[in-house]
Amino acid sequence: MKKAQLSGSLRANVGKKDAKAVRNAGRVPCVLYGAGEQVLFSVRSVDMEKIIFSPDVYQIEIDLDGTKKMAIIQDKQMHPVTDKPRHIDFLELNDKKEVKVSLPVRTTGSAIGVMNGGKLRVPNRMLRVLGLPANLPEEISIDVTELRIGESVRISGLELNNVTMLEPAEAVVVGVKMARGASETDEDEDEGEEGEEGEGEAAASEE
Repeated sequence: MKKAQLSGSLRANVGKKDAKAVRNAGRVPCVLYGAGEQVLFSVRSVDMEKIIFSPDVYQIEIDLDGTKKMAIIQDKQMHPVTDKPRHIDFLELNDKKEVKVSLPVRTTGSAIGVMNGGKLRVPNRMLRVLGLPANLPEEISIDVTELRIGESVRISGLELNNVTMLEPAEAVVVGVKMARGASETDEDEDEGEEGEEGEGEAAASEE
């Protein structure tokens, strides 16, 4: 999994009044938990937004006045209008303790079915997994090259080392569905059939 860094400042006070003052200063109230007592701190809003709005998922090294902690974002509250982060919950990571995270789904290759006019469908852009921090991949990569129209890849067909999928085994991860004007047969198959017909016609003309 990719890594990022944040510099945080410990918060001495709590409550709505303090949180408002933190936001007015261009910072985001945060809490770190998972290893004993909760730690209240704040980070610069601009730094937090770079991570939140990235398509990637990160393990984040948080520097709290010289003390460094590794964590992941567990929950976030966003402003309903401005979409600015209002509060972030971090879960501290333990090298020997499995953690649940949602990883992005990325496809590679050009599906045969799409080249024949079908449409690639990815129902869920994020999938939940369970694993030790050191074993968590950056993404779930799926090669769709061989997918034909009507075919799909399900959770049960994925192979991930040292992590456990938390989604239903029969859930579709990626598939190719029929689109208007799509061909149900592959172009290479069509070419083969045309060649066979041509040979038949040639034989008939010789007779």
